[in-house]
Amino acid sequence: MATWIIITTILCYLGILFWVAYLSGRKASNTGFFIGNRQSNWVLVTIAMVGAAMSGVTFVSVPGMVNGQSFSYFQMALGFLVGQFIVAFVLIPLFYRMKLVSIYEYLEHRLGMSAYKTGAWFFFISKLLGASVRIFLVCLVLQFLVFDVYNIPFILNCTLVIALVFLYTFSGGVKSLIWTDSLKTLCLIASIVLCLVYVANGIGQSFKETLSEIWNSESSQIFFFEDGRDTRYFFKQFIAGIFTLIAMTGLDQDLMQRNMSCKNSSDAKKNIIISSIIQTGIIFLFLVLGAVLYMYAAKTGFELPQGGDKMFPAIATSSSMPVIVGIFFVLGLISSTFSAAGSAMTALTTSFTIDILGAKAENTEQLTQKRKRVHLFMAFAMIITIYALYKFNNTSIINAVYTLASYTYGPILGMFAFGILTKFQVRGKWIGCVAILSPILCFVLQQNSEKWMGGYKFSYELLIVNALITFLGMCLMIKKSKKEKI
Repeated sequence: MATWIIITTILCYLGILFWVAYLSGRKASNTGFFIGNRQSNWVLVTIAMVGAAMSGVTFVSVPGMVNGQSFSYFQMALGFLVGQFIVAFVLIPLFYRMKLVSIYEYLEHRLGMSAYKTGAWFFFISKLLGASVRIFLVCLVLQFLVFDVYNIPFILNCTLVIALVFLYTFSGGVKSLIWTDSLKTLCLIASIVLCLVYVANGIGQSFKETLSEIWNSESSQIFFFEDGRDTRYFFKQFIAGIFTLIAMTGLDQDLMQRNMSCKNSSDAKKNIIISSIIQTGIIFLFLVLGAVLYMYAAKTGFELPQGGDKMFPAIATSSSMPVIVGIFFVLGLISSTFSAAGSAMTALTTSFTIDILGAKAENTEQLTQKRKRVHLFMAFAMIITIYALYKFNNTSIINAVYTLASYTYGPILGMFAFGILTKFQVRGKWIGCVAILSPILCFVLQQNSEKWMGGYKFSYELLIVNALITFLGMCLMIKKSKKEKI
């Protein structure tokens, strides 16, 4: 696929994106930036949430993992679906009742300032690392497709991407993101469906025959019940999916900002339930696409690059595919990138401004100036983090995302679980120590689990262990004579 076509596609999408962002966010106040004035239509938020949950990692890495993991990732997706219902019926009513701008304000009301700051800092670290990993993958693909052609170094690549994200989220925040994420959702669904159809046709058999062949092959195996030590074991994946979703969506300021921009909790619930069902279907389509891509490579003799993350971009933009396949691939990839990066930058700005700097009580002009400075700081922080990943990353991207989440979201999940499931107060000065110690203990456990636990190998369920250690640590800090009812 010619480089000029890729560049033209990117520029056309960016032109539409900036136009939508300008129209939707040109008059946004601080409240509009942080929570969309709580006036977003739930149908629009639902459409936006479908795309918001799908990053470039989903678009590139999920098809690439089919070769080694079959369809086992769908077990985790089923856990995501259950987790969404817990978020809808437990967390959403709680957050709306308390009228929170940042969800970590709950920790302040329930457990005190130390818990609040600890939760905010862990979210900041979690989101910065997680978002940077996602954007890093897309920067790698762009480097491979465009920037290497002109000998442009990776640092300029990621700087340009983050600069564009900064510009389109600078004024509108959440108010803009609801509209731009809706645009992303439409591009994403169109991209995957059309890529699937064209690649299947490239095999030289009907689409129905291709699906039948995939379904009868080992690559389409979804459920794994045989070996509890296998990282693909059903209950590992399913239970990890439930708690990962609760932590990475329900306790994530990024995605909850969208949900909390609805007019009321009832609308937010409808948004979460409907979008989660659609997301589950899209994840299955990504897995089918992965199987089709590997079948195409096997039957046509297409030489795949090393690493599953490069498989989809290599085939989609190859000369053996119609140009339209490459165009839709680039559209899906770019829409995923700018949506995920924009929402992460907005959430980081909100949490750092409100939670860590404590600027909520400042007057409108002071808050606006501080928020804009923080937004710029977040852009620089993401550039530095992405470049560091470029230098040191040596694992698959989707594995890196969930591994980081297991370590960084675990203490947040443990603190919220303690606050919601008990009525006890704790000695706040030790909360930060427990939250730091918990991931360290999990790392030691993960490194030695095969030796200590008869060959057992931890997967993403490490998040649950991390949260449990934090929960138990907080139990040791209970003030025995005092309880607080929320």
